[in-house]
Formats: sequence, C-alpha cells, structure tokens
Amino acid sequence: MPHHSTLPVLLKQLKLSTMAVVWEEYLTKATENNWDAATYLAALCEEEINQRYTRRMARFQKESKLPVGKTLSSIDFSHIAQIDQGRIEAMSSDSSWVKRADNILFFGPSGTGKTHLAAAICNGLIEQGVRVRYYQATALVQELQRARDELLLEKLLLRLDKFKVILIDDIGYVRKSEAETHVLFELIAHRYESGSMIITANHPFSDWDKIFSDTMMTVAAIDRLVHHGVIMEIQAESYRKKQAVERNAQLKVSSDH
Repeated sequence: MPHHSTLPVLLKQLKLSTMAVVWEEYLTKATENNWDAATYLAALCEEEINQRYTRRMARFQKESKLPVGKTLSSIDFSHIAQIDQGRIEAMSSDSSWVKRADNILFFGPSGTGKTHLAAAICNGLIEQGVRVRYYQATALVQELQRARDELLLEKLLLRLDKFKVILIDDIGYVRKSEAETHVLFELIAHRYESGSMIITANHPFSDWDKIFSDTMMTVAAIDRLVHHGVIMEIQAESYRKKQAVERNAQLKVSSDH
C-alpha cells in the first residue's frame, strides 16, 4: 500500500508539477468541504490544466515578440471606419483561417493602425493556443540572409514552421536588392499553403516592383500571398499626426491661460 508521503515524488515523475505543489492545500479544502475522492482529484486536475494553460500562454506571448499593448480593446475603430470591426474580432477569436494557411494583408499609409490591427489579431490567436511570431520586415530579411550565407536557410525556414502565423511588418521598407528580395521570396514560397502570414505594407501591389528586384518574382510573390489571402485597405489620417495636432492644441490652450 503506497504511503501519501511518496505523493510529491510520484506527481513530479508524472510531470504534474502544479499538483505536486497544491495537493496538500486541496486536501485541506476537501476535508473542510467533505469532498469525495473523485471531486478532490477533479479539482487537482483542473488546477493542473489551468496552470499549464497560463504558462503556455505566457511562453507563446514572450516568443511572439509582439509590440506591447496592441490589443483589440485599444483600437479606435471609429478612426478607421472602412475596417469591419466584427471581421477583425472574428479573425482574432476563430483560428480556422490559420488552419487553412490563409493570409491577411493590410495596406495603408504610415501611422493608420496597420500594425496595431495585425498585432491585435495575433494576440487573440495566442489565446486560442496559436503560436505566432512578429518580425520587422528588414530584421527578418537580415536573419534570412545570415542563414543563407551560413548555408542554414532551409533549417531556419523549417524552424519558423513552428509558428502557425508570421507577422511581417512594414514590408515596403525592404531594400530592393537581389540578395534581400530572394530570401524574402523563399520564405513566402515556403509557407505557401502550409503556414499563414500577416503582412503590413505602405505600398499597394502596383508598387511592389520597388520591393522585389525581378518582375517575375514580384508577380509570383503576390500570387502566392493573395491566392488564400484577405486584403484590407486603410484610408485614414495618421494616428501619430492626429495625436500630435491634439497635443499641440492642448498646449496652446494651456499657454493661453
């Protein structure tokens, strides 16, 4: 007959780390509330699952490298009236489009909230248990180039497969050079129909020949992105410009008084 003193060791061997910590506390609760053995075990299992979920979400959030504070609740949808709030919320809470390896592309001038929208969707997906990774486009290209120079590009592409969604921010800032655009195209081609991407861009597709050095590569990249893609265009005043104007107006009022 096993003795209860062995329980912490057994729980750790079973990798039930939360149970190993709280079993005595829950045993006291069980005694005080007259729980039967099944209720006590169910409560322990529930606590283990909850803590695993919390730790997993924290790990997914940390590895995502998403900008801080970019959530749905902090978006002023009245400023971007042409964007369907319900559709953004659906993409955030329903990961079926990720399972289909669909893409989302946000186009619009600088400062209109493209990154905020994209990051908010990603934050919602993390809560659904989806692993995501944020990259500034220029930083991503540099990482891909280093991997290629070290003959490790394929290994890096495979490692990125663990992220079901890759957010590439400000793709228009990639310099038009064969070395940069070739590795970027390889990533797009690699994830085609196998992994989702969210891309933000200041330039419409008609200007993407400024990103890719070869016309055929430009067409091929666009074709792969839009085949299973949702395109959202934002036509609005820059948030940053708007906030600067408001601050200046407030300062002027304060100085007048």
